[in-house]
Amino acid sequence: MTPEDTLASMEAVITDLFYWVSIALMICIHAGFLAYEVGASRSKNVLAAAMKNLLTFSVVCATFFFFGWWFYNAFYQFPVGAIDTATAALPWSDDMGPNNSSVTGIFWGAFALFAATTGSILSGAVLERIRTSAFLILTTVLGSVVWIIGAAWAWHGSGWLLTEWGWHDFGAAGCVHLIAGAFTLGVLINLGPRIGRFVDGKAITIPPHNLPLTMLGLMLIFVGFFGFLMGCVVYTNTGYFSIFGNQTTLSAVAFSTLMGLAGGILGAYVSSKGEPFWTISGGLAGVISVAPGMDLYHPALAFIIAVAGGLLIPYFGKAIEKFGIDDVVGAVAVHGGCAAFGIVVSGFVLWGYPNVAGYPDINPLGQIGGFVVLALLGFLPGYVLSLALKKAKMLRIPAAVELAGLDLSEVPATPYPEGIPVTILKSDTEVTA
Repeated sequence: MTPEDTLASMEAVITDLFYWVSIALMICIHAGFLAYEVGASRSKNVLAAAMKNLLTFSVVCATFFFFGWWFYNAFYQFPVGAIDTATAALPWSDDMGPNNSSVTGIFWGAFALFAATTGSILSGAVLERIRTSAFLILTTVLGSVVWIIGAAWAWHGSGWLLTEWGWHDFGAAGCVHLIAGAFTLGVLINLGPRIGRFVDGKAITIPPHNLPLTMLGLMLIFVGFFGFLMGCVVYTNTGYFSIFGNQTTLSAVAFSTLMGLAGGILGAYVSSKGEPFWTISGGLAGVISVAPGMDLYHPALAFIIAVAGGLLIPYFGKAIEKFGIDDVVGAVAVHGGCAAFGIVVSGFVLWGYPNVAGYPDINPLGQIGGFVVLALLGFLPGYVLSLALKKAKMLRIPAAVELAGLDLSEVPATPYPEGIPVTILKSDTEVTA
């Protein structure tokens, strides 16, 4: 083997390893969401919440192989241009099997984990009252159809939002968080609140049964975010590039991620007056707020934007609550609200910054227009599909099952065989914890 062949082989191994590690770290996101939602549930629903997260991961990975990956490779110019045949992304293609020696399988795996993340975002918001079958239908459509079409438009190197409008969103605030948040909002409108969540029009707090576990889950999600953001980087032997093709570095991403986490937590701590749930959620809010421009922001600027995002989330949550919408984990506020905030801000802060050569520069109209497109892409399918399931009486569990707890009806196991932790409810409409 010549020195050139040896070098090429080493480069291929390093590239494969880069994405392999990103996949492993992204699994921490799903471990985190599982712990986060188990803690946020009441003790009568903890196993049902955990099982829903396991099924999300499994169902979305499978469906993403059979048809989701094709959408990303086929729809990047639709509807302004033709749909690509994308034969290499079809499940029976030679590229989609063990004989392929390129990075395709590992890159597919990273995207599959992005897809599953959108389902986990939905999962927490609809805790304690959705049918598992309905949830799996919704999460399949979100993770393997809706999200990946948005990624084709907004996150492909030839996606029409980039080529036509100058869109820039390094960290997928739009195609992951905004789409998932908007889809979730559409579902929540039709699903309705948990029994006892609103009494005579007044919001009643239903506390989580294990807030420390929820906080630990969010810390695991923070770990997974480093894998998530690795997957937002295109690594080659000549350097690091954003998904759009403009040069970047992991150093820039590290600065923005850590400053985003710190700023978001501090902002949420101040605005929530130290409330633990919103404070820890502020870390997510901060990273999502800086995600559109985290490859370009100065660390101090990223910190300021993240603080603002963290300050906003309790207000986003209260605004949603005023419409009688019960979002158990604040997914719409954190993922949808902060993504919208970060995208709009990036359009002004990065105004005129060059995108890939030959494409429009970053600009407010492109960022705001992309925000509207992706929000509608998420909201409309979520609302229409959940409405159809509601009309068919397939969306929500019966009231008696909800009061007794899903663990009794859906899971053949007991979460706490030595005794159920006491959960004090502020509502007198339920007597079971």
